[in-house]
Amino acid sequence: MTGKPPVGPAALDERAFAEAHRQLLADGSIQFDLPRFEPPEMPAWLNSLGNFMSGDHPILRLLMWLVVGAIALLLLYAIGRWLSGAGWPWRRKAAEAADESWRPEEAPARRLLSEADALAAQGRYSEAAHLLLFRSIDDIDARRPELVGPALTSRDIAALPAIPTGPRGAFARIAALVERSLFARRDLVADDWRDCRAAYEEFAFADGWRG
Repeated sequence: MTGKPPVGPAALDERAFAEAHRQLLADGSIQFDLPRFEPPEMPAWLNSLGNFMSGDHPILRLLMWLVVGAIALLLLYAIGRWLSGAGWPWRRKAAEAADESWRPEEAPARRLLSEADALAAQGRYSEAAHLLLFRSIDDIDARRPELVGPALTSRDIAALPAIPTGPRGAFARIAALVERSLFARRDLVADDWRDCRAAYEEFAFADGWRG
C-alpha cells in the first residue's frame, strides 16, 4: 500500500513570530501587569483591642465566663419550661399580653356583676345569666368589632379561634348555661347561677387570668 507521507507542521518563521510578539506588547489596550494586592491596614483601635485581649487579664477572663454561664443558664431554663409543657417564656408573655387586651375594665364589670347578683337574689337566675352573656358579647365586640357579626350566635362567638383561650373558655361556659335555659325551656337554678358567675369572674377579673 502506497501513499503520500504525512505532512508535518510548517517551519516557524522566527522573525514573523518576534514581530507579532512585539506588536502585541506594544498594544496599549491589553493589560499585562496586574496591580499588586495590598492588604488593608488594620485600624489602630482594633490593634489595641487585639493586644489587650491577647494579654493576661484574669478579671476580663472571669467576666467572660460569667457571661457564658448566664447565657447557658437562660437556655437551660427555657428548654426546661418547653419540655415541661409550660412553653417558651417569651411566648407566654406575648400570649398573656394578648389575653389581657380582652379583659373588660374592672369597675364596669363589678357594677355589672352587682346588677346580676341583685337579679339572682330575687331568684331570677336565668335573667342574671342572660345579662352577663349580653354584656360579655358587648365587651368582645368593643375589643374586636370585626369579629362579632349580627348573624353570629353565642355558640358561634364561643368558637371563634381569634378569641384568646382564657376569655373564650369562660364565655363558652356562660353561653352554654344561657342556651340551656332558652332551648330546654328550663329556668336556671342557684347552682347554675354560681357556675355562670364564676365563669364571668374568670372572663372579667385578673384572678381568673392567672395560672
